[in-house]
Amino acid sequence: MKAFASTAGWLAIVGVGTTLAPLTAMAQPVPAASGASIEDTALSPEKFAFARTGNGAAGEWRVVDDPTAANGKALAQLSRDATDYRFPLAVYRPTTARNLDVAIRFKPVDGRIDRAGGVAVRLSGPDDYYVVRANALEDNVRLYRLVKGRREQIAGADTKVASGVWHTLRLRAEGSRFTVTFDGTQLFTADDKTFADGGQVALWTKADSLTLFDRIDLTVLP
Repeated sequence: MKAFASTAGWLAIVGVGTTLAPLTAMAQPVPAASGASIEDTALSPEKFAFARTGNGAAGEWRVVDDPTAANGKALAQLSRDATDYRFPLAVYRPTTARNLDVAIRFKPVDGRIDRAGGVAVRLSGPDDYYVVRANALEDNVRLYRLVKGRREQIAGADTKVASGVWHTLRLRAEGSRFTVTFDGTQLFTADDKTFADGGQVALWTKADSLTLFDRIDLTVLP
């Protein structure tokens, strides 16, 4: 059992359960029909496969107690490996899609190098996907593409991302059009044609971010 405190001294969580070893293979895609909808507030480990983009140690994903989380529990990335170019992924098993509207609820708790949380879409492997992420150290939201492990920014916006607070990050992907919303406010739209095929959805963190996730809302679009 572990207790974690943020740099501001805010006591965040008490970890429970066992450490999850990363999987060497990605989750098998499960195609979803247009209109299919998922509202998942029970992010249990068996719903995910675990991977990492970049360098450094694998992520350490655990279920943790948090009285402010949905159902009082959250899925957390707890590894404090400070490798800068390191992106732990929790790949959501239940569905795969090309066009979708997906929202996650996350809490950035701690991290010296980064304090970020995000959601990846059209993921075909740990090195190829789109990701939108919010960073509490930089106070911004960015949309990236990762191509063969190389990260390239597509668009972004500056906005306050408070530590120790639950936030909602939403990405709507329709063809080459991407719309990003943070805490109910639409921040920007962008166009990109790098990944045209369907893929999986994943929770995403960076470097030494200690980040909690407690909800995924996903709707498959035509």
